[in-house]
Amino acid sequence: MRRLLTLLALTALTGCGLAEPRECTMIGTPVGVGVTVEPPLAARVAAAEVEVCWDGSCHHPPLELHPETRAGDQTCVGESCSARMEPTGGVTGFAEVAGLPKRPVRIRLTLRDPLGTQVADTAIEVTPAGRFPNGPDCGEGGPNATVVVDRHGTARSRD
Repeated sequence: MRRLLTLLALTALTGCGLAEPRECTMIGTPVGVGVTVEPPLAARVAAAEVEVCWDGSCHHPPLELHPETRAGDQTCVGESCSARMEPTGGVTGFAEVAGLPKRPVRIRLTLRDPLGTQVADTAIEVTPAGRFPNGPDCGEGGPNATVVVDRHGTARSRD
């Protein structure tokens, strides 16, 4: 009887510490540099060039810019809700950079208008970080970094 009570107590105690197994999706994290250009400068920008340098080597990945959006007003019907996407006036893009390290890199951005005239040329040092798209229990993805160019053409890191 004493063994049975001990076994039941151990089973109860170990059962209390068990959580539902966490399911990890196959979602990945892109490796590279995100770029956002804020308004009103963004209205003048038609193209961007990015240079990413570390360890004496520089990479010039393609960077395509798109209008930036954010969630607008939310509407709900019963238990179902949705939000309209609305433009921010900014532009955004992502440059894939294979082998990007998780240590300081130098990023230079050159922004051009529709005629190809340079409207901003800015550089910044950032440290890309690994990301956890499914949470820390599912492993690290990344690394990546995001650079924001303000209305005056000055870059800052967003993290």
